[in-house]
Amino acid sequence: MSRYLAIGYGAVAYLLFLVSFVYAIGFVGNIFVPRSVDRAISAPRWEAVLIDVVLLGVFALQHSAMARPAFKRWWTRWVPASVERSTYVVLSSAALLLLYWQWRTLPTIVWDVKLPAVRAALWVLFGIGWATVFVASFMVSHLDLFGLRQVYLAWQGKPYRDLDFRVRYLYRLVRHPLMLGFLIAFWAAPTMTVGHLLFSVATTGYILIALQLEEHDLIASLGEKYRAYRGEVPALLPWPRRHRGTTANQH
Repeated sequence: MSRYLAIGYGAVAYLLFLVSFVYAIGFVGNIFVPRSVDRAISAPRWEAVLIDVVLLGVFALQHSAMARPAFKRWWTRWVPASVERSTYVVLSSAALLLLYWQWRTLPTIVWDVKLPAVRAALWVLFGIGWATVFVASFMVSHLDLFGLRQVYLAWQGKPYRDLDFRVRYLYRLVRHPLMLGFLIAFWAAPTMTVGHLLFSVATTGYILIALQLEEHDLIASLGEKYRAYRGEVPALLPWPRRHRGTTANQH
């Protein structure tokens, strides 16, 4: 693939990610967007549950299966390695956009916080959750995570090299601050409907399963270095560390 085509494709993929990410904030928070978790297509309850579960399943299968090393080895027989990550980003974004477009509402209210101070606090938590997601992505290399580093190296004619394992900032408190941010954002709802609850429960279950798969891959790739980090730093909840030793390559 032409290096110019690769970097152009990577840029388009990144823009598609930005659109889907920003829309996700509005979708979950019911703000600024025409269709959201509580303002979407009306349908009978059984149909809404079925379609929403299928939409969530499409995203979960795509997002998790394509991230596995075995799939990447198979996939890069046909897709150039330089745009493998960008293609993953494109398909993940497409799965999200499909979900936003076809989501069915389940408007029955589960809880509705009336106290203004508590509602405000939940909105603050909602914002903190999304900010945590965005900030945490830069702590592991935002450019690599969304395929821009790969296509830039291809454009320069340089081979891709995995980044060194480093523990920075929020990653010294929890191993998965990005996923913690998502969980906070999904559950910090002043008004929780059945549809929003379905979304939150399903995505929480997916995150907990996906983290197990990701950690298995990290141990296979990094070995004792990651095992030591895993033994010292909790996964999602910033409990006190069990050890006071130094994890590898802390900067």
